[in-house]
Amino acid sequence: MYRKEVNEQSPLRILEGSIHGGLGAGNLGILAARAGVGKTACLVQIGLDDLMRERPVLHLALKQTVEHVQSWYDSLFEDLALRTDLAERERVHTIVLKHRMISAFGESELAPNKLAKTGEMLREHLGFKPAAILVDGHNWEARSAVENAAIVGAFKAYAEQVGAELWMTAQTHRRMTGEHPMRLPHPISSIAELVDVCLFLEPHEDVITVRLLKDHDNETPADTKLRLHADTLRLTAEGDEHGTPRMHASAYTLLSGGAKGSEACFGVLAERYGLTEETFTFSGRSVERTRGLIELTDAELKRGAVSEVYLQQHMHRTYPDTRLFRRMLQTIWHQVNTAGEVFTVGLILDDNTVKGGTGWAAMLGRHWNKPVHVFDQEKRQWFRWRHDGWVAEDAPIIRSRRFCGTGTRLLSEAGKQAIEALYERSFGPSPLHVVGS
Repeated sequence: MYRKEVNEQSPLRILEGSIHGGLGAGNLGILAARAGVGKTACLVQIGLDDLMRERPVLHLALKQTVEHVQSWYDSLFEDLALRTDLAERERVHTIVLKHRMISAFGESELAPNKLAKTGEMLREHLGFKPAAILVDGHNWEARSAVENAAIVGAFKAYAEQVGAELWMTAQTHRRMTGEHPMRLPHPISSIAELVDVCLFLEPHEDVITVRLLKDHDNETPADTKLRLHADTLRLTAEGDEHGTPRMHASAYTLLSGGAKGSEACFGVLAERYGLTEETFTFSGRSVERTRGLIELTDAELKRGAVSEVYLQQHMHRTYPDTRLFRRMLQTIWHQVNTAGEVFTVGLILDDNTVKGGTGWAAMLGRHWNKPVHVFDQEKRQWFRWRHDGWVAEDAPIIRSRRFCGTGTRLLSEAGKQAIEALYERSFGPSPLHVVGS
């Protein structure tokens, strides 16, 4: 298939039809979703669609590296090329690279003057004038509604000045938006007058629906009929179920507690394969893994608080009533909260709970309807929770970009091999070993 045909058949032509011709220069489109659902993937595919049409794209990434963003573009381009049997692949890839500029910033905020300076530098030295400006990772929670409005207003003014569309991502929270919001969610609801288009990514078991919450001045936004496949993160039209290659390992994040045993094994392999790690802990707790360490504050820990009565009802046993153990359970809440699925190593008990403190991770995953996989070290078998019981599974793979990897400290050789095989099935043969924690 030639590039023009690929462009004409792109699912984003459906999106343009849903929002009456597209976003438009100087207008702001928001991609809103919970953590780990697919905001970056969707944003990159919007950018890739523009690039395939030789429309220059300026991609601004906050708290990310240029290499990380490039891996997204490379993986999604390869997926597109294979799926469409793209003719002259190398020439088309050269076109994509020619029209793309990526700027990465270590901080989570982008001042309007920095955007303008970056744009002017590219224009002056490279003759680069973007048709689309993509901002990924703006921290809406760090500023007040008034401050966000001022920043976004300045972004829009610059986009209008250069004749570019402006797309930004926004992280939402289940406890504030619910599962199926019908209007602009927090934190962007406070700047509703500045938002022209809002797409909400709504996760289901194996697919993410792309819902249109705002369409310019249209009071009844249409159904986009677009889907983001949970395993490949490919944007498709409804009904397109063709398989695709998986994302590069660097697009995945392990959420863990960094403890000795199973969690350390998950972490070592994450580093070896090039995954990101988020290792949750709290002051005074020693951990085996220090890569990607996140020390939770007292206020953050309280978000994962659970009563002793609730624990007994769901876990069918009592736990030590100590401050240390309560904090451990609260830390597990953070590991599972933004994960798309849960992998744990341990022992499934007769009451269908998993032995030990990390059994709480499996229970939380079940409670939140996330895929939960347990490797039972005694049975030497993977199991997945289905409806009301554990079902044996032969060879699970890591499908969600953010996944929880946890389990017993008493990791057996069979458990270690199960984790290693899980990574190999998911990301290919093991790279060279790395040293350190």
